[in-house]
Amino acid sequence: MRFESILTGINGFGRFQKMILAMCFIGRFSIPCHFMLNNFIADVPSHHCDFSSLDDGGVFRNLSMEEKLVVSIPVQEDGTPSSCRMFAEPQYHLLQNSSNSPDARTVPCQTGWVYDNTTLRSTVTSQWDLVCERSGKNKATATIFFIGAMIGAITFGSLSDRFGRRSMILVSYTSAMLFGFASALSTSYVMFMVLRFFTGFSITGITIIAAVLTVEWVDIEHRKLVGVIDGFAWTFASAVFAGIAYLVTDWRWLTVSVTSPLILVIITWWWLPESARWLIAKGKYEQAHMYLKRCAKMNQAENFIDTIKTETLSTIVVTEKKDRTYSLFDLIRTPKMRRLALCSGLLWICMANAYFGIIFNIKGFWLDMYFTQFAYSLIEIPAKIALYFLLDKIGRRSTVVGIQLMVAICLGINVLLPKELSLVRTVVAVIGKGFSSGGFTALALYSSEIYPTVVRQIGLGYNSCLGRAGMAVAPFVLLLNEVWKDLPQVVLCCMAMLAAILTRMLPETSNNCMPETIDDIEQQR
Repeated sequence: MRFESILTGINGFGRFQKMILAMCFIGRFSIPCHFMLNNFIADVPSHHCDFSSLDDGGVFRNLSMEEKLVVSIPVQEDGTPSSCRMFAEPQYHLLQNSSNSPDARTVPCQTGWVYDNTTLRSTVTSQWDLVCERSGKNKATATIFFIGAMIGAITFGSLSDRFGRRSMILVSYTSAMLFGFASALSTSYVMFMVLRFFTGFSITGITIIAAVLTVEWVDIEHRKLVGVIDGFAWTFASAVFAGIAYLVTDWRWLTVSVTSPLILVIITWWWLPESARWLIAKGKYEQAHMYLKRCAKMNQAENFIDTIKTETLSTIVVTEKKDRTYSLFDLIRTPKMRRLALCSGLLWICMANAYFGIIFNIKGFWLDMYFTQFAYSLIEIPAKIALYFLLDKIGRRSTVVGIQLMVAICLGINVLLPKELSLVRTVVAVIGKGFSSGGFTALALYSSEIYPTVVRQIGLGYNSCLGRAGMAVAPFVLLLNEVWKDLPQVVLCCMAMLAAILTRMLPETSNNCMPETIDDIEQQR
């Protein structure tokens, strides 16, 4: 007997499954907010050197603020005040002649910087002066978070397959909440970076465990619906986050705001069931039978479950040893499993790099960063609705391939379009973001289906780990514009093309039972 047969008998998408889906939907709210938080808390506001050190107590003190700026700060080629240098002494002659004196000596900022706080009242950039020669530290705030998420993905993936989905998702909820709140109280840059690392480490467990838990409880027919709804959780949170970021302009309170929903999630955890698939794979048949009975009762299918005995469950997942502990080594121990792990891992790197490269470039277009964030979220709605119909109609694999080719085309178009057509470039970028988001949603579902139950969480953790590596590199890909302004777009375009090629090397899973053991993978044609 297959587990899918039992799910069908007890209504594989009844009230019980919808309860799980709703709780995981709420739990995922904080995830995209934290993933995109760096766009706002580490934003670089307009700034210039603090020129108070030039106050000689005479003429300078009687000047207006605009005049002090003219005589203190040199002008760049584009006509804007320099952000990182100041005159060694006031250049009063510039009040009559606006052109810079080529022989006027300039020096780095002596007493810090003055920031424009009209849009954002406080950021980590202004808090710890992460500008000019310290600008690399500003980019590192996003990277350290994703490195934490990368390590957390592989850690929670292994622990979840060993200790269960339900217990480890509570650990993830609790630790993410504690580290998120603590990071808002940081008193130094180093403390902030350490706490952001552990926030990323913790919160990524929610992503991979919730995705697997929901998929393992629904029947074949509704797996795609669960995958799309799971993607809509990200869309909804992203759209709401744009409004939260617009209203909360202090980086500490913004961090608290996006972490607070985890309090509600911890409360709802008490009603979250363990995965019956995992329990059966671990030989815990009585507990699995208990959860299946609970599911049947809530779905009003008690008559069917009464015909299923505890002994029957032992025939569903046949492994080498019931008490065997699986590890990352099992992903590469056999030929077909090794090929699957290699292709899917590289696929996650490429798709994550392209997806987050587009997301992090929210200040590179016609709209301001709040409206760009909101537009990026809204475009996901039609993309994911279309995804619902495509996943079964043309299959998981073909859907991901087609979407990645469209992402590459959109990125390529923006390389060719001149910068003057900023509105057109924005529209193309938003469309590309829609395709990329749809592809990522399909990939999350696809990945949870291709791995067998005994290593499903390990496999998804491994993929998520490599995906986070792609995300961590994304901020630095954008820095390639210093070499050539369109080089970041070219790199992201190539990543999307490579993702399409790698997807063609994976098996189709549409309308198929999910594999339970590694032998199931090795026996596939």
